[in-house]
Formats: sequence, C-alpha cells, structure tokens
Amino acid sequence: MASSNGDLRGRVAVVTGGYGVLGGAMAEGLAAAGVRVAVLGRSPEAAAEKVAELSQAGAEAMPLVADVLTECALRKARERVIAAWGRVDILVNAAGGHVPEARTDHAPPFVMPLPAFDEVVRLNLHGTVYPTLVFGEAMAQQKKGSVVNVSSMAATQAVSGVFGYSAAKAAIENFTRWMAVDLARRYGQGLRVNALAPGFFVAKQNRGVLLGPDGAPTERARTILARTPMGRFGDPSDLQGPLLWLCSDAAAFVTGAVIPVDGGFSADSGI
Repeated sequence: MASSNGDLRGRVAVVTGGYGVLGGAMAEGLAAAGVRVAVLGRSPEAAAEKVAELSQAGAEAMPLVADVLTECALRKARERVIAAWGRVDILVNAAGGHVPEARTDHAPPFVMPLPAFDEVVRLNLHGTVYPTLVFGEAMAQQKKGSVVNVSSMAATQAVSGVFGYSAAKAAIENFTRWMAVDLARRYGQGLRVNALAPGFFVAKQNRGVLLGPDGAPTERARTILARTPMGRFGDPSDLQGPLLWLCSDAAAFVTGAVIPVDGGFSADSGI
C-alpha cells in the first residue's frame, strides 16, 4: 500500500525565482513545512532578503545567486547546495514571467520584435528546462525527488496579448509530461515531475494590466473575474497546499500531471 505521508521535514528544496510574488509564497510554504530552502535568483539582495525573512520565521534557508539561463552558474549553485545539505529533494521552477516588449495587447502580433519573442520563450521555457536538467541530475543519482514546474492558463487557452508567453507555457506542460515519463522509466517511481497551472494572480509584471492606479480592477481584470467561478484573483498562498502535496509522498503515484490552481477558470465554459 502506498504511503500517504505528507511530511516534508528535513528535505531540501531549490526554488528558482524564489523571491518573486509566487515563487516567494512557494518558498514560504516549503519552509513552514520544515523544508530546507535554497532561494535561487539573479539578485543577491533580493535572495538575501527572502532568506532573512525565512530564517526569522525559524526556517533553514540559503541564497543562491544564479541566472536560470546560465548552465555554469546553475552547476555551481547545485554544488553549493549539496556541499551544505548533502542532497536535492525538490526543485520548484518558479522563475519566469512576461516580457513587456513581447505583449501584443494594442498592436497585431506581426509588429512584435522577434528578439522579444525569443526573450520571453527563453525566460520561461529554457528557464525551466535548464534548472531541471542540472538539479534533476542530482535527483537521478538519488533515484528520488520531485520537480514542480509552473505553467499558466495561457498554456491551453488563447489569452490575448501574450502569445509568446503562451507558447512557452504550453511547451512547459509538454516538457513536464516528457520528463515525467522518461525519468520514471529510467530511474524508477521515486523521481516525479509535475506542474502547477496558476489562474490569475496579481504580481509585479501584470499589476498594471489588472489594477488601475487606484487599485480598482481594470476592464481586463473584470472580464477575468467574471470568468472565474470563485470571483476573485488567486492569493499567492493558494499555491502552497497543492505544491506541498505534489512534493510529498502523499502524491507518490502522481507524475506528469498539471494541476490547475485557478478558482475554476479552466472548468468554466462561459455559459
């Protein structure tokens, strides 16, 4: 009989983008569950600030300064984690986001600069693949670990203005399934790869699109809320429960899954 144990105490997690709005909430959730958390990102100051916040709450945490698109920096970060804590049990790929120049809200996609498309795809897709290949290698040696990627509602539905971001997130879902299958067949049932697909959350990169200067929802935001059965935006803490479940032995037979955390947005036909 499979274990239903959701206890994560003592495990080691790396959270890319771990000082962002969503990544930070996921780092906090893991830390509160007793996980040792490495916060990875390009900003030494932001990583140190998040680590100090986690440490003040009684967690064991460390900053890792690395660009998710730079292999040598990721390998050095992996070496640091293993030297300090001996292993990597969890990888959360929360780095990513929109690129303003790649948005097509007010112009046809034909005028979008092609380098902007390349940038948004690299940030989201490559920024998920590279850390998975680097930190996943350590998990493969252990034959145990959990990778959690971050998809989006834009992966499966046409969300206006963000076709580059949408393409990258759709590719992340395919990558999630591909890696789940390949790693399970090669290394056994202990190595799992899944994804969370957040609905609409207010973060730094989309605040101006969703909220006006007075904090009131924009027209786009009102449309989103009307299509969300729960009638609200997600709170970053809403991601913590699903994340902890996917990372724990309670989800031991779950791999290749994409779990929507969207207030019912993806289930609503609009009728």
